[in-house]
Amino acid sequence: MVHKTRFYLKLKNTMKQLIILTLFFNWTISIYGQNQSVTSYSLKDCIEIALQNNLDLNSASLRAETANINFKQSKNELLPSLNGFYNIGKSSGRSTDPFTNSIVTQDLTFSNAGLRLNAVVFNGFKLINDWKRQKLNLLASKMEKEEARQNLVLNVTLTYLQVMNNKDLYELATNRLESTNQQLERLESLYDEEVGNPAEYRDFEGLRANDKANLITARNNFKDAKLSLKELMNIDSDFDLQIVDIPLDILDYKTSTEEVYQSALQNFAMVKADELRVDVADKGIAVARSLYMPEISIFANLNTNYSSTANLFNEGATTFVETGDFVTINGDDFPVMTERTEFFPQSISYRDQFENNLSQSYGIAVNLPLFNGFRTKNNVQLEKIKKEEAQTELERTKLQLKNAIDIAYRDMIAAYERYEVIQTQVNAYEESLRINEIRFNSGVNNSVDYIISKNNYDNALINFNNAKYEIVLRVKILEYYKGNL
Repeated sequence: MVHKTRFYLKLKNTMKQLIILTLFFNWTISIYGQNQSVTSYSLKDCIEIALQNNLDLNSASLRAETANINFKQSKNELLPSLNGFYNIGKSSGRSTDPFTNSIVTQDLTFSNAGLRLNAVVFNGFKLINDWKRQKLNLLASKMEKEEARQNLVLNVTLTYLQVMNNKDLYELATNRLESTNQQLERLESLYDEEVGNPAEYRDFEGLRANDKANLITARNNFKDAKLSLKELMNIDSDFDLQIVDIPLDILDYKTSTEEVYQSALQNFAMVKADELRVDVADKGIAVARSLYMPEISIFANLNTNYSSTANLFNEGATTFVETGDFVTINGDDFPVMTERTEFFPQSISYRDQFENNLSQSYGIAVNLPLFNGFRTKNNVQLEKIKKEEAQTELERTKLQLKNAIDIAYRDMIAAYERYEVIQTQVNAYEESLRINEIRFNSGVNNSVDYIISKNNYDNALINFNNAKYEIVLRVKILEYYKGNL
């Protein structure tokens, strides 16, 4: 009978809530129009939004893009270099004429142009090893980006479940207050009629105040959880985020902790990234050792120049002029004459000088590292230390991963055991509350026994809800380590 009474009371309250929601919905429609609606977001929706907007993931993507550019550049270093140069200017005072290489003291305009080609033929495989190192850096950066993506998916999933948990706790606190209000309404009429023990009415007033305080805490925790989820999604904190509840599968976890660990070694992005960092350090040693080897390169140059003092002298008219000497013939002096040809200067054009002054050179250059203050030796030692650091970091990651999996697995097992125990506790306290509610409503028991039973049952429901979500959370974490999230 008591169960039926509680059922009808809940049904009555549900109908009241439905009527209020319907009236509110119609009022909202009349104000905002048919195009306004509340959208609920599933876990998949939240993950997709977070993958698009999250700032930490965006930073990881930028680091991967930087590594990609460095990889392309290292590959381009294998190509020969070709550079051109050109200049034009004026000189005054004492300077060297670029056309005649003579010293002149006059104003002149000069210009130079050329092309330079250089190609490395051999340098101890430095360029090739650096290209391989940057390729490994790129793969490591991609793994780190994937690690950031996996972490984000896990955090969104766990936070989403936390929102669901706090939502359930908020509903439990609401129902708890409603149940107290129902008893308080019944006792209030008896109190007004001065029937029964007035202390019981005051006990329930105190209980209602306690339930209201718990409701405020539950509501605030629910809002905080949603705020954390919105922060991961990088959306406005004032946005009214509504979520869709997902089913919770409370099943025995069949995978052992060793199987989870071995799967993590094969699939976990953090492990893959650290393994690649060891390979990067190994290539760094090869790059440093290449400086012991000679560098052989080929080169070719093409140069030309221009000078405003450069002239051509054209031949003009030929005339006879006295030399100042005389010859005496039969006592008569006759002046000595000579031919003189006039030459007229003509400036050489800019284009002609560039064509006429072309010079070419090419050859092979060898650079022999004889002594450089043991710099190469020290660089090799530093790169070896970097490799040892990378290997140490890899071992640390594996150790921390093993410990984290062991802890998560034990917590999951404990959560299962706690779930089963609390489920028994809920059933026991539910039956105790049913009995005490009948006895209290019949006037056999006092309010203290009923309140104790009610608090025990409500607290057991909260603990049961927490245990249920803790199982799911631990399973999600283990699946994350396996790379299956």
